[in-house]
Amino acid sequence: MLRNGLEPWHLLIVAIVMILLFGSKKLPEAARGLGKSMRILKSEAKAMKDDGTARPSTTPTESAVEARTAR
Repeated sequence: MLRNGLEPWHLLIVAIVMILLFGSKKLPEAARGLGKSMRILKSEAKAMKDDGTARPSTTPTESAVEARTAR
């Protein structure tokens, strides 16, 4: 049933509908916003992955004492 579900002319129709709905001025702004969101998501996911493996071994009381002495 979905053997040929996504052919090039389907993508063309979707592109035309997007241009008609949002207009040619809004599409570049939307693409920029989507790109920024994807970059932020990617960097946050990488930070979460790195954070899980490289946690400092200090306890909360040690870091609190260090913060007080640094002032």
